[in-house]
Amino acid sequence: MDGDWLDGEIGGFLRSRRARIQPEEVGLPSHGRRRVPGLRREEVAQLAGVSVDYYIRLEQGRGASVSDAVLDAVARVLRLDETEHAHLRTVARPQRRHRGEGLGHRPAPQVRPGVQSLLDSMERSPAFVLGRRMDVLAWNALGDAVNGFSRVTPAGRNMPRQVFLNPSARELYPEWPAVAATTVANLRIAAGRHADDPELCALVGELSLRSEDFRRLWADHEVRECAYGVKKIRHPVAGLLTLPYETLTVGQDPEQTLVVYTPEKGSETAERLALLASWTTV
Repeated sequence: MDGDWLDGEIGGFLRSRRARIQPEEVGLPSHGRRRVPGLRREEVAQLAGVSVDYYIRLEQGRGASVSDAVLDAVARVLRLDETEHAHLRTVARPQRRHRGEGLGHRPAPQVRPGVQSLLDSMERSPAFVLGRRMDVLAWNALGDAVNGFSRVTPAGRNMPRQVFLNPSARELYPEWPAVAATTVANLRIAAGRHADDPELCALVGELSLRSEDFRRLWADHEVRECAYGVKKIRHPVAGLLTLPYETLTVGQDPEQTLVVYTPEKGSETAERLALLASWTTV
């Protein structure tokens, strides 16, 4: 895969969003049986106030000069949420990114010493830092005790690979379908923002070739930010851990994300983490 995949990305994304909306939901007659689900391209164009040809060019990836007003109108018709709207703007005008970004050799991303110190200071909370490709760049002792980052190769510290290529993933994540869907939705946002990144494109290609589940979820064109939530992990020693999490951008580096698990105080998970923490200091 390379950056040209974005030309197909916008078409797939818009078609998937058209399919979610029935004509009667927006005041249009259904005209009986339809060859495709949801709205036709002509209907989206009519509701957005643009010509059919203009909308078709946009869906074909030929709308590089499309205005914010048109994208806003299309987003309104397709009932896009804030994340989906932002993704539409990204994939509609890829040439507005820096063309040289991601080309050639890129040094491995580094976490500042101060960030590592911050991680290490969180003795009761598992925490780690993710890069743009969802690679784990740094972690604290409890984060390692929960996830085993130090026991795998750098390639194995990539969260999408962990979810889709690790044979033990479904045992590790009791709610694997939700984890998988969220992982893909978050990775698609990154791929849209950094389509010039050859390693990111190669990751998507690798997962598409090796995982049928990934291919199926990728074809849904879902986009979702994973700013917070709850993840369940079945630890081989500590047992089932229910881990609320929060994510924060690291300092002035928008491509690094701090993930912190925040178990409820006094909960069974908190007690099990305290036991894990005591083992890491032995």
